Order: sequence, then C-alpha cells, then structure tokens
Amino acid sequence: MDLGLAGKKALITGSTKGIGRAVAETLLAEGASVAICARSAEDVDAAVAELSSQGTVVGGIVDAADLGSLESWIASSAEQLGGIDIYVHNTSGKPQKVLDDWSKNFEIDLKALVGGAAVAKEALAEGGGSLISIGTTAAAEHFGSGSNSYSAFKAAVTNWTLGQAQVLGAQGIRCNVVSPGPIMVEGGDWDMIRDARPELFETVSKAHPGGSIGNTQDIANTVAFLASPAAGHINGANLTVDGGFLKRVNY
Repeated sequence: MDLGLAGKKALITGSTKGIGRAVAETLLAEGASVAICARSAEDVDAAVAELSSQGTVVGGIVDAADLGSLESWIASSAEQLGGIDIYVHNTSGKPQKVLDDWSKNFEIDLKALVGGAAVAKEALAEGGGSLISIGTTAAAEHFGSGSNSYSAFKAAVTNWTLGQAQVLGAQGIRCNVVSPGPIMVEGGDWDMIRDARPELFETVSKAHPGGSIGNTQDIANTVAFLASPAAGHINGANLTVDGGFLKRVNY
C-alpha cells in the first residue's frame, strides 16, 4: 500500500536511536525527507551519515529540556527541508525517584511537546499536517508502587495531544498518539531486563497473547500510517501498539 508520504517533510525528536530512529528510517523508506535530533553530536553525525543513503536527512543537536534549543532546531529544520508536514514528539525523560526531579519529565516530556508544537504549528497548518506524540501503555495501567514521573507525564502528553485534535484540528492539523507497550530496543530497558531479570522478562513476554514483546518497527509502522493521507480522517486517537498486553476494553 502506498501511504502517500513521498515528498513529505518530517521532524522527529529523539531520533538517532530506538523508536525515533525506526520512525525516521520508515518515513525515509516511504519517500519522506526527515530531520532528526539528539543531545549527542556524535550520535547525530553518525545517524545522518548512515541514513543519508536512504534519502534526504538533516540533523541537529538538541537538548529537549532546553526549549530554546528545540525551537531553534524546528525552525532550522523547516527551513532546510522546505516546510513541515509531520511532527513526531518522541522525547521522554527517565522515571525520577526524587520529587524535586519530576521537573525533568515536565521539561522533556510535556513542555517540549507544547513548546515544540507551538513553533511547528504554522508550518504544519499550511500543508494539513500531522502531530503525533509517542505515549505509553504505562499511562493507562495501575501499578502496585503507584504512578511514577514517567507514566504521569506521559499521561499528560496523551491528554494534551488528544485535546489539540479539537484546537489544532480546526487548523487542519491532525493530532494523535501512539502508545507502545513493552518494546525491545537495543540497549534499552527491556534489553537490560532480559539480561538482569530473566524471570520478569519471561513473565511479561507471556502476558502478550502472541508470547513476545514488540519491536521498534511495530511502532514506526503505526506512526507512518497515522502520519499519512491514508489516515486522513483519524484525529484525536490514541493507538495502543502492545500485541494485546493490556487487558482493558478500549471503547
């Protein structure tokens, strides 16, 4: 199926590794040009070099906790690519144990989303664009230890994004969320859990009806579909991509 993404311009935050990297690769494969970013200049340079053979790629050094840095990258990327059709908010902070450190998740997860969308929306509106936030199924579950900073602010990201379906949607910008369940990322949390806590990893894997956790391509495929004209009438949706891990009835 041709998703109709050829010639589209996409900005993806936190995109040199993991889910963001898979999204960039998938959009490139569909014919889009992409702007990627990360905090490490070394990671950005390496990713741009590796991805350039697949299409047009520009990179920038961005600390998502520094809104000015993010805003400058969005403006620069839009200028280099010739606009913005797709904006994927993928940055998130690690769970914080100390209450005073919860501000890190506020800045990286929520403030970066709201501030980034404010800068990108004019360009997005010009082409009937798509804003997609990466959420998590952890925002929809109860835990014995209670919600932590990660899941709490991811819930806020989901709430704000879906609310913008009414506000930015009126300007022609579709706003949706993709919420992954447990996802295997090389060097990521579940990769480390597999080695350090194999019993937990096995239990969680078996909690998926298919018997295994997901991978980054599962998320990237969903993002590409949501960003495309093929999903042109989908606005204000939270698509859970977890292989049936959650057992809730999602009416």
